[in-house]
Amino acid sequence: MFSGVYTAIITPFRDGAVDHDALAALVDRQVAGGVAGVVPCGTTGESATLSEPEKLAVIESTVKTVDGRCQVIAGVGSNDTRASAALARKARAAGADGGMVVMPYYNKPTQEGMYHHVRVIAEATPEWPLMLYNVPGRTAVSLAPETVSRLADLPGVSALKDATCDMEYAGRVAMLCGDRMTLLSGQDGAALPLWALGGRGVVSVASNLVPDRMVALWAAWDGGDAQKARALHGALMPLFLGQFIESNPAPIKGLVARHTGLCTGELRLPMAPVTAGTAAKLEAICAQLDISLGHDG
Repeated sequence: MFSGVYTAIITPFRDGAVDHDALAALVDRQVAGGVAGVVPCGTTGESATLSEPEKLAVIESTVKTVDGRCQVIAGVGSNDTRASAALARKARAAGADGGMVVMPYYNKPTQEGMYHHVRVIAEATPEWPLMLYNVPGRTAVSLAPETVSRLADLPGVSALKDATCDMEYAGRVAMLCGDRMTLLSGQDGAALPLWALGGRGVVSVASNLVPDRMVALWAAWDGGDAQKARALHGALMPLFLGQFIESNPAPIKGLVARHTGLCTGELRLPMAPVTAGTAAKLEAICAQLDISLGHDG
């Protein structure tokens, strides 16, 4: 099911509330850019500070706007297994094509705890495609490749978004899981090397700003033109690095606000806008990549 560019879409706010009109405009732009899917309520969507009613409203709004034109993979994970399973059921009922399950943060569960966390969510939504999300830099825990392999045997568990940037880890997952688990990059900068290990796409932050360029990058690789893919990946590397100068999603949200005009750059505390120095660096990167105000890419 999973293949191509999936945008970990930002959640636009206005005066402290979710701006659903802006969200619809941002989603339409992603669809026009040719992405395979959008992922609302992920890390880039500031899911940690969205209430459950807000999460469900964002998912419902995204599904309505997409209207079948691409996939909607809803972020349904949290560090509360029961709450995650309940949100997964609601997201499935709302029409989302699948769910993304981040490993529980703060609790620091064992491998067995993470296995049963996912198992309960999978059993709550039988046969609904689930994408595991391993991001130890934010959660303080990491799914072992052997645990990923166990989870691949559960009905519906079909992909891993790997944000470790560890190619040895990705290679072990690919070796153990084979065709039972689709491997996706959770970091734009690590996408190309992960694809070389058999990865089938990326859950992208950069595509919030340049969906067309990310789609072209994947199309080049998937079409067998490795040289072109390397050139495109290399050209975008300044953006891939720049969007993490400060904590995601502050850099990319500010860039999307300035360069598309489709939303405000408002963040929800404890996230704060980037400093003036970082903003200047990001604008220099955009100038280098010819990303100008009003750019449709």
